[in-house]
Amino acid sequence: MKFALCNEVLQPMAFAEQCRFAKALGYDGLEVAPFTLAEDPTKITDAQAAEFRKIAQDHGIAISGLHWLLVAPPGLSIVSDDAQVRQRTSAFMGRLVELCAAMGGNYLVHGSPKQRKVPAGATREQAWERARECLAQAAARARECGVTYCIEPLSRRETDLLNTVDEAVKLVKEIGSPAFKTMIDCSAAGQTEALAVHQLLSNWLTTDFIGHIQVNDPNRRGPGQGDLAFGPILSVLRMWSGWVAVEPFDYVPDGPGAAAHAIGYLRGVLEGLRHGH
Repeated sequence: MKFALCNEVLQPMAFAEQCRFAKALGYDGLEVAPFTLAEDPTKITDAQAAEFRKIAQDHGIAISGLHWLLVAPPGLSIVSDDAQVRQRTSAFMGRLVELCAAMGGNYLVHGSPKQRKVPAGATREQAWERARECLAQAAARARECGVTYCIEPLSRRETDLLNTVDEAVKLVKEIGSPAFKTMIDCSAAGQTEALAVHQLLSNWLTTDFIGHIQVNDPNRRGPGQGDLAFGPILSVLRMWSGWVAVEPFDYVPDGPGAAAHAIGYLRGVLEGLRHGH
């Protein structure tokens, strides 16, 4: 298990400073939101992507993957009634896959709730089919580039499509690509799933459907800043050999402070588990 920090937490630091700071706190990687690197991430060249990778390596930290994929530029959607919008979005997703590989990342996390909300006048089934088509294209490009594309189940207060791991696994099975998986976000799972988060993890981590984990509290703060008990969660996650990304949304006391608290708390809980506490 390796810990990454979602890099938007450290804005407005320059990328090199984000790398230095995260490494000093004890993180193993940065999970990068493309909009933090460019207003239009498609304008990032292969050479620039390689430079971001080198900057991270020079600071002794990895770029683990990408997340918050469809924030910018505006107007993207995988469920739009307009086929041209969906085509533009699919092309954008394919380019992000290429950039992820060029930066040395292993995975992409597709959350983007507004860009998959069922459009007015469309049925949920129509939105599902449109989303599946876009995500299948991303999966094909991910397989070519050697990375994993993960669809993220999100709470019903954020979106009305793909809310549970069960639903996401259904889509993963329909697409049927080894490069397409789902993932578990503790905040969303704590709000939406019938099972407790540690039970959900225990049920799914031994399958081949899970490609990533994000840790946060249902109150949208970092681990240890809410009521969610992370002892049972980390006890299960000790079987996990992949990345675990810290993704708070409400930064308390601020971004750097939230990042510092999270990694200290998580490593402290792990240390307690090692000593049987």
